[in-house]
Parts: sequence; structure tokens; C-alpha cells
Amino acid sequence: MRPIDPRELKKGLDTEKSRDGGYQIRPGGSVRASVLAVQLSRPRPRKARLYAPRHEGLYAACSARPPENRLAEAVGLARAISLDVCHQGLVTITNIRPATLFGRGKIEEIKAIVRTSDVELVVVDHALTPVQQRNLEKAWSVKVLDRTGLILEIFGQRARTREGRLQVELAHLSYQRSRLVRSWTHLERQRGGYGFLGGPGETQIEADRRVIQTRIQAIRRELETVKRRRGLHRSGRNRVPYPIVALVGYTNAGKSTLFNALTGAGVQAEDLLFATLDPTMREIRLTGGTKAILSDTVGFISELPTPLIAAFRATLEEVVEADLILHVRDIAHEDSAAQMSDVNHVLQQLGIDWQNADTHILEVWNKIDQLGPQRREEIRNRAQRAEKRVVLTSAVSGEGLEDVLAAIDDQVHAASVIVDCVLQPSDGKTLSWIHDNCQILSQQSDDAGRISCRVLAPAVKHEQLQRLLKVKERDAAAR
Repeated sequence: MRPIDPRELKKGLDTEKSRDGGYQIRPGGSVRASVLAVQLSRPRPRKARLYAPRHEGLYAACSARPPENRLAEAVGLARAISLDVCHQGLVTITNIRPATLFGRGKIEEIKAIVRTSDVELVVVDHALTPVQQRNLEKAWSVKVLDRTGLILEIFGQRARTREGRLQVELAHLSYQRSRLVRSWTHLERQRGGYGFLGGPGETQIEADRRVIQTRIQAIRRELETVKRRRGLHRSGRNRVPYPIVALVGYTNAGKSTLFNALTGAGVQAEDLLFATLDPTMREIRLTGGTKAILSDTVGFISELPTPLIAAFRATLEEVVEADLILHVRDIAHEDSAAQMSDVNHVLQQLGIDWQNADTHILEVWNKIDQLGPQRREEIRNRAQRAEKRVVLTSAVSGEGLEDVLAAIDDQVHAASVIVDCVLQPSDGKTLSWIHDNCQILSQQSDDAGRISCRVLAPAVKHEQLQRLLKVKERDAAAR
């Protein structure tokens, strides 16, 4: 039996019967799916002391949003890969079963729904262990995907660049490595030898794990190359240098629409979860006349799988290295506060202390065009009372875009330095650089043609300006 190709482990969408009697997903077609959101309820007082401490974190995660909103988000994730959601439901459980997650009664109830609705795939909006996933597939005789697997499927379909595909493959292989046993349940396990007799050799699962591990190591080496290349690009931008402004936010908050509105780019922007996966960078001109680089990044989501954060760290380094972070919020969404908490949690995992007053984060409250007059006034009052500066905008209607550019300009130049300089008539190249990268507060010329400037230089460009002026001073002294 040949070892399994890791690329074959990346499941597609349509289903076919496997040799062990279960189902596996393959590309093509539309699959009838059932989406189940899990809601944990606290046990009765007499059982609370037995179960509550172990599940306290899960209770908090589930109670952060209304159950109906969690189910709606799960359905949105399923439809993002064109699944035909023929059934959706909220499953309330008190205690997590190690073997199946659900109790026996719930499993039988869902099994009946699967049969009557002709369901081919069940999506469980909860993290499943390999044992739980395998047991549920046996009980329902259909393919089962948990939240992590579903997000990986979306990322696998949407990644377009070489780097994005490598990162998705790394995350997918890391996820599948612990679930190989499901792919080979139709094979008999081989026994080792006795005494001096040698065993029959490597089992199929061991061979598959070795192939996967080899591929993971190769991908990590390629991603290190990508990381070094990005570092070189950043060094090049620092020599220009333009301030970097990174857009972050919950998925479907309107980051790509705002990015297109500010830059005139044609980045894909849809009312769809995870419409953007590959990072895009464009130049923008601020209200003061200076330039900046705006970076559009992948959207965050609650309970983002850890392998994805690790795999996309090379891409998210643009956020870590940014001079300013724009946190775009869908202020019209009823879970906007919970979404903000999820984004801040991911930023903290990236090493960004969003609570620190010195961290340059500007909140942009998007989609105000979807608010009624009374609600809009309430949001405006909240923005005025916020500790940090908040900008209200609508990327669709264009309302507030000038305010966004002005706020970026203010934040970027918050640590700017005023420099007085005198340029010779032949220093046209230096004067052109100052016009492109700094803000000229005043400019005068004398009878000899020398130009006296008072310049507002951003902190990231102050050092380069000083180097240019020192070179001119040395040239003048030499002459």
C-alpha cells in the first residue's frame, strides 16, 4: 500500500463512499450540510462542583455571544464554501462527553435528522478531538467537520498567492497529523515481531505521519525564505521610508471595502466571511500631502484555530511592524463588542499590547450607513466619550473617509520633529524628497537662491532627513 500523499489529505467539498463505509469529501458539487452550534449550559448546583471548573473557559466563550448569533456565524462559515445548508440547529449540552461530545440522546436525535434530510456533511461549530470526530462519523455515517476543519477548508479555497497556499497547507497538515487514524480504519494494524524475529516493518499510519512530517518541515523552510524576503522588503521601505498602516478587524467588518475606498484598489470585497486571505499593500496620500503604505490583512474570528495563527505569522508580521494599526469594527453588528474582544485577543497573541497607551491603534467604526438616526446619534456620543480617538465612517457611501485620512495623518505625525534647514539652489533632489516625505511648514528664498525651510518630519523619516542634510553640509564644506 503506497503512503498517502499529503495533498490528498486536503479535503474538498463533495462526498464519496470510502472503503471503510464512511464518507470523505472530494472537490466538486454542492453538499447538503447540517450546521450545529454548541451551547454549554451550566449544570445543576449538585453537579456544578464536578463539571463547572473544567469547563469554565468554555462557558465564558459560549456566553460571550447570544446562541443564535453563534449559529448564524457558523452558517455563514458553511456557506462561504458553497455548502447547501439544509438544516441548522442549536445543541445545548451540560457536560462534554470525552468520546462523542454529545450525549446518547442527542446523537440519536441528530442521526434521525441526518437520515430524513439526506444530509451528507455535519458541521459542528466546536473543537472536536480526533476520537470525538471519528465516533460521530461512525454514529451518523456521514463526514463530520469541526470549526477548525471548516475554517481550514475556507482558507484552502481562498488562498491565491504561493505564500498563502503554503501557510494553509502547513496549518492543514498540522491539523490532519493527529487524525490519520480516520483515513485508515479499513486497514488491519500490523503486529510487531517476537524475540529475535523482526516485525513486518512500518505500519501505514507511521508511514503517513513520516510523509506529513517531511512535508511540514519543507513548508517551514519555504516560509522562512518568505519571512526573510518580507524582511528585505521592509528594510527597503524603511529606507524610503513610508509609515506602514495595517488594517485589522473581525472578518466581514469591511476592511477590504475601506481599503479600496482609500486606495482605489480593486481588492475583492464581498459580504462574505474570509473574503480576503492574501495581504495587499498600496500607497495612499494623507491630508497633509505625505504618503503612507496601507496594508489589508486577513480578518480575525472568534476561537481562531491556533495552527492558523502560527501558520500566518509571516503574513501578520506586517501588523506587528506597522507604525499604526487601524482596528476596523462593524459598529452596526449587534456583537460588535464581542468581536472587538476577539480581535484584541489575537493581537495579544501576536505580541501587541493593545491596552498600552503607547500602542498606536486607531479605532474605525465602519458601516454607520446601516444605522438609524437615533442609533447613529448614540454611537456618535459613545465615540466622543471613548478614551482613544475613534473615527466614524462608511466605506460604501464614502461618509467619513476624509476623517479617516486626517486621523491617520495626525497619528502618524504625532511623534514628528520640526527641522529647520537651508538648501542650496543645486539641492533640488533633496527638496523634492522633503516634499514627498515631509510636511513643509514654511519656505523662503534669499537673493542667492538658497531655500530656508521649516519641515515637519515624521519620526520614521527624521533620521534619513538628518543624513541627507549632513551630506549636503559636507559637500558644501568641501567646496
